[in-house]
Amino acid sequence: MSDEGIPDVLRVAGMIVLAALAAAAILAPRARPRAAAMLAALVLTPVLLIAEIWSSPQVAGIRDRPLLALAGTAVALAVIAGLAVLMARRPGVLAVAAVAALPFRVPIESGGSTANLLVPLYVVIGAGALAWLVPRLRDVEDYDPPRQNGRLEWLLLGFVALYAVQSAYSPDTAKALEQVVFFYVPFALLFALLRELEWSPRLLKVCFGVTVGLALVFAGIGFVEYQMRELLLNPKVISSNQFEEYFRVNSLFFDPNIYGRFLALVMLGLAGVLLWVSRTRVVVAAVVALVILWGGLLLTLSQSSFAALLAGLAVLAALRFRMRWTVAAVAVLAAAAVVVVVAFSGALRIDFTSTDSLDQATSGRYDLMAGGVTLARERPLLGWGSGAFSHAYRRQERASSAQAVSASHTIPITVFAEQGIVGLAVYLALLAAALARLLSGARSWWPRAVIAACFVALVVHTWLYAAFLEDPITWTLLGVGVALARGAASAVPGGREAGAAGSDGRTVVAGRPAGGPVPAAPAK
Repeated sequence: MSDEGIPDVLRVAGMIVLAALAAAAILAPRARPRAAAMLAALVLTPVLLIAEIWSSPQVAGIRDRPLLALAGTAVALAVIAGLAVLMARRPGVLAVAAVAALPFRVPIESGGSTANLLVPLYVVIGAGALAWLVPRLRDVEDYDPPRQNGRLEWLLLGFVALYAVQSAYSPDTAKALEQVVFFYVPFALLFALLRELEWSPRLLKVCFGVTVGLALVFAGIGFVEYQMRELLLNPKVISSNQFEEYFRVNSLFFDPNIYGRFLALVMLGLAGVLLWVSRTRVVVAAVVALVILWGGLLLTLSQSSFAALLAGLAVLAALRFRMRWTVAAVAVLAAAAVVVVVAFSGALRIDFTSTDSLDQATSGRYDLMAGGVTLARERPLLGWGSGAFSHAYRRQERASSAQAVSASHTIPITVFAEQGIVGLAVYLALLAAALARLLSGARSWWPRAVIAACFVALVVHTWLYAAFLEDPITWTLLGVGVALARGAASAVPGGREAGAAGSDGRTVVAGRPAGGPVPAAPAK
């Protein structure tokens, strides 16, 4: 977005209002106030975005053709309204549509620049929000039981609110606004919608099938790219492949690491099937799919994705088998990896005494991390302000705009540099609350174990590549995980975790018949 948009004071005020609305849409105990806040967020988010970019070259075509813009808006609203009607009648459509839309970004070229936007997902979120909020705003009385939130919800929305507030002293409020309107607020609404759904075994199975199918298609496209030595998307990756000895594929994603992240998470789901399901046909299908996806992952050459996959597998092993044996195995593997790296540093072309060598071995991450730490040390308490990393990095390291990036590729360092100790403390508390909610009782039902493992894998990936709350998969895992954990806690008196599956492992969700209502219960 252009720095020539609305004044900084209006940007900051708009972000704070949006963060408050997103928080109310999740944290308000009654359904009607949540619905009202959700509607206000749906209206204000595009208004703020349009006001910000209206004078920029990106929307010159829209400004010059108002009738065409109105026609396009009318068509988009009609599509959203139609989907909303369908989702109101069949709520499960929201879950399937959201999962199917997660990977897809639409490249929109205008004004000499290209923006890769999650347009399909935004449409799904808008339709799902309307399907949920309209009936609750029309009811004279609020029949939904009061919603009780736990530490996770408060910390999640607290982080968003803190980010908006800390944009007040940022040198790049435009970047902060981009984060809020494109990621934090829409994905917060997605989280709110997903946690309200009744996640029956059948719905989980359909959603998982969609993700596996998409992953296989993406892997097939990646194989074609590798065979042809030609990428379909992202000129930066294409240019990089021309000057390197290796060739990295990204399929329909705009980055090999994001593509690898998606494949790794789907592979963890298939690994969960192998660990918990005993039917021969299902096991064989899972093995075949894993082999194909492993081949796709290899072609990404994504170090962060390999690390994420290993972390997720460790969590699955710990939940399926004994924790002590898993910890021992991980310790042995880690020690062996250290020995190999140290003993064969020459063959691996790693010189531990040279920062240039370390930076090259980590694909440029070492310098970014070191620069981020330097920024954090200069303003340790409150940081440089939300969205300020790229601006501050250029200023401190005297780097050109081409060399600077929007993050350190290590989320904790980015948070520390931008938001200081205060922001880092909230981020760490959020991770602790999320892990506590997702891991507690996860042994009771293998889909819960898979969700927990995927979340851990995603967190590890963000420590090596960034994009935590900017990734809709994070909010999706939390939304589904919270819904399943709530059902498990409600299965027995006192909120204790209960077995989440019947004797056949398929007909009961968290101690209740499939398709039955999810009673409200105190959140952990």
